[in-house]
Amino acid sequence: MKKILSIGFTTFLLTCSCMLATGQDLHFSQIFETPLLRNPALAGLFSGDVRIQSVYRSQWNSVTNAYSTVSANGEYKILVGESSDYLTIGGQVLYDKAGTVDLTSTHILPALNYHKSLSAERSMYLSMAVMGGYVQRRVDRSKITTNSQFNGSSYDPNTLNGETFEKSSYSYFDGTAGLSFNTQLGENSDNNMYLGLAYHHFNRAKNISFFSDNNIEMAPKWVASGGIRMNTTDYSYITFEGDYSKQGVNKEIIGGVLYSLKLDDPVTPKYLIHGGSYMRLNDAIIPVVKVEARPIAIAVSYDVNISGLKRVSTGRGGFEISLTYQKFLDKYNSSSNSTRCPKF
Repeated sequence: MKKILSIGFTTFLLTCSCMLATGQDLHFSQIFETPLLRNPALAGLFSGDVRIQSVYRSQWNSVTNAYSTVSANGEYKILVGESSDYLTIGGQVLYDKAGTVDLTSTHILPALNYHKSLSAERSMYLSMAVMGGYVQRRVDRSKITTNSQFNGSSYDPNTLNGETFEKSSYSYFDGTAGLSFNTQLGENSDNNMYLGLAYHHFNRAKNISFFSDNNIEMAPKWVASGGIRMNTTDYSYITFEGDYSKQGVNKEIIGGVLYSLKLDDPVTPKYLIHGGSYMRLNDAIIPVVKVEARPIAIAVSYDVNISGLKRVSTGRGGFEISLTYQKFLDKYNSSSNSTRCPKF
């Protein structure tokens, strides 16, 4: 007999609307591969002129229908005139599908980041960015099943489900602004750090519900980010990164460390391997492995669940895999020809 999941769909939609409005945004464990989702002012903080990144995440396979999320972002860094200032043009695309009724979310968010040089002796930059665009959320009505469609022990898909809601999708404009400070540490140009602060959903989009409720408003989110990278030997370095996020009553802290080993040239390596672990506080431990054959890099991570849900999930959380393309371009104003440029 076909297994049917019976739900009270009104409760489901109201819950989803509240979660989307006041709960935490979609997020990834590989924060180092999703810079624009953290803060658009982190766009362009890399060694190269162009960077394209994509991350796929599959979560909660052991508990319910898998939540699948795909992120793709691109950045193009341009030297401004004869100065040491830079402009980064970028964009973020995000797609998420969750649950039995395929609650989907699509984000298309172009971004612009200006890097102002603060020193004539070393790479030190203050970056100011904005990101904003179109967001749509949709649910598949054909996959809705409720108690009203059960006749005794049998299920009749032709029976009305008893739910009344006006729309199966809605869309809105979303905006984010951010600042970051990035600087070289000491005399070694490979040692550097960054600090950033972003304010997401500053326009507080309204009517973000499958019902006609103009009182539901997107809760803004603050994200504070930081990272430091230091050489340990000529062939190795270590990287610490972390984020603190607050949206409504929800908070999240994630951070970790990667140890990186250069496998060929210590000055301009092509082959590198990175390994380490991140942790989402009170939620998951996240081992990470990343391999580079420049300009391509692949990273794999897995969330080992340590939250209160671990008894049900048996420790299984989310799998992520990412692909990155990053390089300098053969052009006269490439950042490879500059003595100073924003990077991390």
